[in-house]
Amino acid sequence: MRRRLLAVLMVLMGAAALLLCVPLADAYARGRTEHLLLQRRSEAVRFADLADRTGTAADRAELSAEIGRYAELYGAAVVVVDPSGAAVARAGSGPARAALTGPGASVAAEARDRALTGRSTDRLPTVRPWGPGRVVLAEPVGRDERVSGAVLLAVPTDAARRDVTVRWALIAAGAAAAFAAAALVAAGITRWLMRPLLDLDRAVEGLAAGSLHARAVSDAGPPELRRLRRHFNAMAQALADSISRQRDFVADASHQLRNPLATLVLQLENVEPHVAPGPGRAEHGRALEETERLEELLDGLLALARVESAAPELREQDVAAAVRERVRAWLPVFRAAGLELAVRGPAGELPARALPDAAGRVLDAALDNAVKFVPRGGRVEVGARRAADGSAVVRVADDGPGVPEEQLELLPRRFARAPEHQNVRGSGLGLAIADEIARISGGRLGVGGNVPRGLVVELRLPPP
Repeated sequence: MRRRLLAVLMVLMGAAALLLCVPLADAYARGRTEHLLLQRRSEAVRFADLADRTGTAADRAELSAEIGRYAELYGAAVVVVDPSGAAVARAGSGPARAALTGPGASVAAEARDRALTGRSTDRLPTVRPWGPGRVVLAEPVGRDERVSGAVLLAVPTDAARRDVTVRWALIAAGAAAAFAAAALVAAGITRWLMRPLLDLDRAVEGLAAGSLHARAVSDAGPPELRRLRRHFNAMAQALADSISRQRDFVADASHQLRNPLATLVLQLENVEPHVAPGPGRAEHGRALEETERLEELLDGLLALARVESAAPELREQDVAAAVRERVRAWLPVFRAAGLELAVRGPAGELPARALPDAAGRVLDAALDNAVKFVPRGGRVEVGARRAADGSAVVRVADDGPGVPEEQLELLPRRFARAPEHQNVRGSGLGLAIADEIARISGGRLGVGGNVPRGLVVELRLPPP
């Protein structure tokens, strides 16, 4: 966003510089052209006065000498014509002479015709660095109905074009300097505006990642952004307090219920020898199972509360070693359940950055589910590999009955159970805790179907 804002400001400043400099440069060119016209017109008037007094041969000789010196000095061409347009005196040669008498001298012919009607040249083409190379102007000889001819001048514009070029260069240099200064100011303004926004963005990212202590600390920027920072911090604090109270309630309630529940389990176990065989003994057994299930549920709630409330202290760890260790620990359990547990992964290290023992804790939840739901004779495969983006991937795949596709996204939710598995022992919090561990670690937990049947649980952890 900083680049886009700076680009917009630079475009606006560039447009403003052009809108100021182009008219200024054009105004100077027009003014310099007007100055050239006034200079050359005064000389044309002088030649017209001399031509008007050419009554004798000496006067004509003086006129020829005067226009000859002028043409030689300025590299111009001068032609004096009579009322019929015939030349009576001329001076100069080369391109200037061709501009007056050449086959393409339409501008000169038009100026001559105007002068023979008593009208002087009052406008020249605007002189710019690239041209025109010479201009033509005419002045009538005599006045009013006494017009007896015309004086035509073709003068070079080298000096005027040089002046325009120098002035345009100065204007361009001034515009470039002003644009550079404005660019520095725009960069400072952009940084001043964007610093609190970037700080807010980092704080929002921290909150989204589960860091409830993330706050916007920058006090720069305009008053509106500073007020937004204060409101955001107040909102974040209120949110953190609310979530903290909820987690504390869950943890406290679970902890407080453990003692009376443990007492109830102990009492039920003590009563069991005194219950006579029959329906009462069966009901007693079911009651004991439900209390043990409730105890397991409270343990899951406590574990989830600890994961959610703990500070995210991420550490570098070897995921491959954690996989091998947990597979060895679970191997006797799988053998007792009549299941095959296989491991496939790198022989060396597979480093990742996550919560302490994140891979092991997620594997425990996935393997515990596999033991519960995969029938005897089934196969569970655990794999670990390095993904193309550098993340460490742990995959647990089984060939059990699996879960319908429409229920897959429900599995990482708390207390989620498929309808056909409602009576299976467990709290329904295992994958929810695993998903929270993955999220706080900066990774993610995915659940999908296996081919041709079964379930796949995949954990991705970021590289160190």
